[in-house]
Amino acid sequence: MIIKHIKINHLLLISILTLIVFISSSIIFFYSHKNNSTIPVNSDNENDYIKWVDFTVPCNVLKLTADLDINSHNNNEEVKLNWIELLAYLACIYGGNFKSFNSNDLDKLVENLKSGKTMEDLTSTLTFYDYYLESYSAILSGFIGDYSIEVLDSNNNKVFENKYGLKAFLPIAKNYYFTHYKDFGNSRSYGFKRTHLGNDLMGSIGTPIIAVESGIVEQLGWNQYGGWRVGIRSFDGKRYYYYAHLRKDHPYVESLEKGDTIKAGDVIGYLGMTGYSVKENVNNINVSHLHFGMQLIFDESQVDSPNEIWIDVYEIIEFLKSNSSEVYISNEETKDYSRKYDFMENFLTE
Repeated sequence: MIIKHIKINHLLLISILTLIVFISSSIIFFYSHKNNSTIPVNSDNENDYIKWVDFTVPCNVLKLTADLDINSHNNNEEVKLNWIELLAYLACIYGGNFKSFNSNDLDKLVENLKSGKTMEDLTSTLTFYDYYLESYSAILSGFIGDYSIEVLDSNNNKVFENKYGLKAFLPIAKNYYFTHYKDFGNSRSYGFKRTHLGNDLMGSIGTPIIAVESGIVEQLGWNQYGGWRVGIRSFDGKRYYYYAHLRKDHPYVESLEKGDTIKAGDVIGYLGMTGYSVKENVNNINVSHLHFGMQLIFDESQVDSPNEIWIDVYEIIEFLKSNSSEVYISNEETKDYSRKYDFMENFLTE
């Protein structure tokens, strides 16, 4: 009887220990999963910045919200709409999945705002609104606003005209043909197995490449993966634009240097097929194209690190097709191109 009693207690002890391990593991898993969520929420902790963004807004929704924003400003409507706020609200109600987009939801949101309700009122119960607002602002805040651009007057003279609207440009110059497809995340094997963190725009060698947004040239030169490439950081520091595989022998527009200030719509280089080589100035890319990428930077520790955030820019390229920069040969000797109509933003003159 004594032996039987000890055996029962031993089994009971094992059961208790197993239960403790299970509960502990569950708690660890819960908090680990919570802290590594793909929808991080900022707090007052200086190290608690956004770690990941999955941008899935389709071109048609970008256009709808952009038009609402632009028209409300140009028509001087009482309620000025903000397209990034509209998108952040929609992302909340769709859980970030715009496959569920219904234009009635956008219409209802606009109706509520025009009736006097504030975005703060409408988003007070939306847990992730601040996250989407900060994420989408990091992506799109340089795209719409006030700017001045040269236009032709009645006498065919160039004059500056102040405008409010889309002030980001397609990375391919106006009247130059290109194709692209959804290739973000595709496999790449040169050097090491990895995923494709951009969008390839297939075109002819020598096609002028355009700066999407104003900023500072942060990187310039050879990279064995990207060949001749240019990296431009937006003035707010949130966006790093990467233009790669530029033309052999003459990759950049004349006199371009690291540290230069670039205006949206400027010619920065020429499409090519360089890269996949440790040796400089080599065409090892099979098809001529521009690799275009956008990196988001919420903290400087995310630059050149395993914590980089690159987004799918396919829909952004589709959206920017409505605003391309016209160019002309400005130097017959070097065959360099320049933009045809100058452009200015207020902060560039301050």
